[in-house]
Amino acid sequence: MQAAAAVRSPLPVSLAPPPAARHSPFDLDDEASYRAWRDAKLAAQPHALSDLIVDVADPGALSPAEAAALRACCARANMVVYRSPLAAADRTLPQRLGCQLGLLRLDANWLADEDGVSSIQVDRASAVGAARGSFIPYTDRPIRWHTDGYYHPQGRRIRGMILHCVRPARAGGANALLDPELVYIALRDASPRWVRALMADDAMTIPARAGAAGVARAAQSGPVFSVDPGDGRLLMRYTARTRSIVWKDDIATAKAVAYLAQLLDEMPAFRLRLEAGMGILANNVLHNRDGFDDDPAAPRLLYRARFLDGVDAGNDAWRSG
Repeated sequence: MQAAAAVRSPLPVSLAPPPAARHSPFDLDDEASYRAWRDAKLAAQPHALSDLIVDVADPGALSPAEAAALRACCARANMVVYRSPLAAADRTLPQRLGCQLGLLRLDANWLADEDGVSSIQVDRASAVGAARGSFIPYTDRPIRWHTDGYYHPQGRRIRGMILHCVRPARAGGANALLDPELVYIALRDASPRWVRALMADDAMTIPARAGAAGVARAAQSGPVFSVDPGDGRLLMRYTARTRSIVWKDDIATAKAVAYLAQLLDEMPAFRLRLEAGMGILANNVLHNRDGFDDDPAAPRLLYRARFLDGVDAGNDAWRSG
């Protein structure tokens, strides 16, 4: 099995155009392709959390049937929840799972552990924990709606993610999950002009982050919605935070952002609390997290792996309309 390659430096943006014969449903001037894709997407949607759950014996060594079930669910909903009996703290599991489904380029962000996988836990005792503790994922506080890596440059977009639960919190810590394609549909149906505003290259800017030695991360501007130039899939980059974010100063963007926030408050989302051995495999869907109450003797621990690849969903040509 091919090992996931950890990527710690930005990758160049692919210049390869989408296949010439493909009609993109995300082209605002191609209403016919959009309508065909929209109808197929909505018809394929899961309606209950149980529709997202796939039982697997060992996520690190899937059977062909298990892998096919995970791919099929991701093709429909851009996410799947796997459930397994494996509760041991195996750090290799997220990478071994990802490699079976096309997630090969592991994004090793600066807060990740040496293997590129992040241990999501509250750690107040160590120096590493103290550094991470200023970032909300490493606390017990709630996290608002976002996609992972929204502060990354365009050439390092997060396309896939795995969140594997080793130990849940004593109470709380549930996640809500929402498919960005459904948000796109709701926004486009309301106003294509708002979608166009959020596809602008300067729609959303994350200001530079300063470190002890100067600028630790340069300011990053980019769209909320974009189309992957390789496979034509929709990508979303978003955070609901109100600090350390700058939106383009025009009327269309302001209205689009306000309506998007309203959608995230009102649209039905899948809510679940991961138990030991469960995990989320997704194409970087929108997600949030409730605050939680930890057990000091057995604190909450999740392994998070983020990838520059999306899940290999097999034959999902229906996406192209």
